Amino acid sequence: MTAAVSTRKAWLMAARPQTLPAAAAPVLVGTGLAVRTGVFDPLPAVVALVGALLLQIGTNFANDYYDAVRGADTEDREGFTRVTAGGLIDPGAVKRAMYATFGLSILVGTYLVYVGGVPILVVGLASVVAGITYTGGPLPYGYRGLGDVFVFVFFGLVAVAGTYYVQAIGSVADPFPLWIPSGTIPAAAVVAALPAAGLSTAILVINNVRDRETDAASGKRTLAVALGYRASRIEWSALVGLAYAVPVVFFLDGYGPAALAPLVTAPLALGIGAVIWRRRDGDALNPALERTGQLLFAHSALFAAGLAVPAVV
Repeated sequence: MTAAVSTRKAWLMAARPQTLPAAAAPVLVGTGLAVRTGVFDPLPAVVALVGALLLQIGTNFANDYYDAVRGADTEDREGFTRVTAGGLIDPGAVKRAMYATFGLSILVGTYLVYVGGVPILVVGLASVVAGITYTGGPLPYGYRGLGDVFVFVFFGLVAVAGTYYVQAIGSVADPFPLWIPSGTIPAAAVVAALPAAGLSTAILVINNVRDRETDAASGKRTLAVALGYRASRIEWSALVGLAYAVPVVFFLDGYGPAALAPLVTAPLALGIGAVIWRRRDGDALNPALERTGQLLFAHSALFAAGLAVPAVV
């Protein structure tokens, strides 16, 4: 019985449920904007959420497996326990779980492809490939300083705009369109994606600042390794600052005071920033990483609500 519980806990650790709110956050924002503009469609919204969660879990499995087999996860690493490197789960089992999870995300995404057509097919497959090649494949881009770009684009811009698109498309086009019909990805959907993109990337920045020394020693050249501590902290501050500038832009553009709701999370952001600028050890940055994930979810939920509320009250 103990072994079974231990195995379940190990798989839970590999899936990293603490990262799932970050996957849900951009879907909330895209849906909030869809409600505001009158294109809300519950079924595509729910399927987009499930797909986003599966992509996040698959990427977590991939990172756990490939970082271990490449030697990036060592005993000196100060981050959360990795199950492959820690010997808690057989590497082959983690790899199979990775492919199974990505396969399930593709299966779930077939409905979104039916609704959204070729654009969603391309984006969905690109998301799966990006999740695997982040740390896997012959040229893992996460080892070449491009992880920040991947997170900003896929867990921010693509996730928010894609969520809006699969809800807006049903009212203007037949199933499986070959291209993006006019008006289904307005500029507001791209701008609204910037806070989620910035805060998602800020999570990765903390992770890479914490692991900078061990990553450099193992040949994993993240952007933090290339930039150094000071520039990485400036990057984190700029990304978080972006998240607070965008609601102000929406307010000034006529979306009403409710669009400013995310600003109530600013004290949490300032508290995390104080840690980031003073510390670089895991004892301080692991909690800061978790709090940034909480900040992302809270900011996104409030932003989504701020966008949606004027349309429903």
